[in-house]
Amino acid sequence: MQPEMLKELIEKVINYRCESQTVELKSAHNGCPKRLYDTLSSFSNQDSGGVIIFGLEESGKEIRAVGVYDAQDLQKRVKEQCDEMEPPVRALFSLCEFDDAVCVSAEIPSVDISERPVFYKGAGRIKGSYIRVGEADEPMSEYEIYSYEAFRKHIRDDIRTVSNAKMSLFNQDRLNNYIADLKRERRNLADNISDEEILELMGVMSDGLPTLAGLMTFSKYPQGYFPQLCITAVRVPGLEMGTTGDSGERFIDNKRITGAIPDMLDEAVDFVSRNSRQKTIIDDSGKRSDRSEYPMKAVREAVLNALVHRDYSIHTENVPIRIEMYSDRMEIISSGGLYGRITIDSLGKVRPDTRNAALANMLEILHITENRYSGIPTIRREFEQAGLPCPVFEVRRGEFTVIFRNDFYETSASETKRVTDYDILEYCKTPRSREELQKLTGFSRYYTMSKIVQPLVDSGKLHLTLPEKPKSSHQRYYSVP
Repeated sequence: MQPEMLKELIEKVINYRCESQTVELKSAHNGCPKRLYDTLSSFSNQDSGGVIIFGLEESGKEIRAVGVYDAQDLQKRVKEQCDEMEPPVRALFSLCEFDDAVCVSAEIPSVDISERPVFYKGAGRIKGSYIRVGEADEPMSEYEIYSYEAFRKHIRDDIRTVSNAKMSLFNQDRLNNYIADLKRERRNLADNISDEEILELMGVMSDGLPTLAGLMTFSKYPQGYFPQLCITAVRVPGLEMGTTGDSGERFIDNKRITGAIPDMLDEAVDFVSRNSRQKTIIDDSGKRSDRSEYPMKAVREAVLNALVHRDYSIHTENVPIRIEMYSDRMEIISSGGLYGRITIDSLGKVRPDTRNAALANMLEILHITENRYSGIPTIRREFEQAGLPCPVFEVRRGEFTVIFRNDFYETSASETKRVTDYDILEYCKTPRSREELQKLTGFSRYYTMSKIVQPLVDSGKLHLTLPEKPKSSHQRYYSVP
């Protein structure tokens, strides 16, 4: 980093008065901090890496430059701590003068996913691995550590055997159709290979025992072995879980969806369809048509993705997929973050690694999924054609979440604006988060940000604390007095 770039970064940090997902501050005017391991680990374990700035001190709500005790010795001491990480961290140091004080930065590069988690050798992999959450370094969970190891070691949880499962409890019609379609579509499996050998080759069985993928695809009731490998679906009478309706009801509808994956998929789509509101649209010619709250083709793809690509390891087998329908949105949440080197920004644009290859292959033969990575593009296209807000995809500490926004709630909410622009600007004299602004307006997050906040940003009345990362979850909005 060039000295001028470091100065600009320091100015931003002082202006924002806070650390961030990629910036950590250390005073270091009385010596080198003795424990940098947590931050070295967390920055190395995130795709964006991070920067530690030495020579800045937080005092109350203010941040000021105090300089470092000895720039040369500081770099030596920091490097010693970098060498105590596994694998070793290769920091890049920069110096600059700011307000007559010498500040030092250490840029911590991201480590390839095949080498994660980076951890402090003195504490070991389990206790020495950290992840960055906002401006804090938090210990990785056992599952987060396992997810890296599963990718590195090519662990295939979908073909682990279920010792107490019985093939006699499989849906024989579905299994027979699968074998027949497989022989028809893949001719080299049709000759001189028995049906039992085919099931072994395709991962439905292993050493004569059903695999988890085989169980979830063909068993009459997989939840007899794994009660929580199901879907819980709720319709909530408000914007948040815990909101009650006029009669005190917590849920308008509440269902546990069980069965094999093909059955759960159909029942989940039926649940969403049944609980979706309908809007009547009359075009210029007077022709009337009804539009559902959400495009059902997109809903099916999102649920199918959750069922196929969720994590099926022992760490998550007690966690169901969740469908939560609120007044302004629907969320579909499944265990397991993104698998492999794929990022949120590249979803639907590049070919990802497949977490459950055997399971995806079985569902392809059954014509339930195309297995051609077309799900995310289809979802986006369906929402665009319906004129609805673009779907949001998020990873939250080992969970993958799909958020569908509707235009029903915002239409009714827009009839009465509860706050004025002046109220927003006064409130933002202290930097505010999206969640704080939503609570102030009382509207949905989408409506608050797109219809109220963004126009103020566009007009220059509101400013972003992280202008280079407008979609950051750590973004704050502030007004200049």
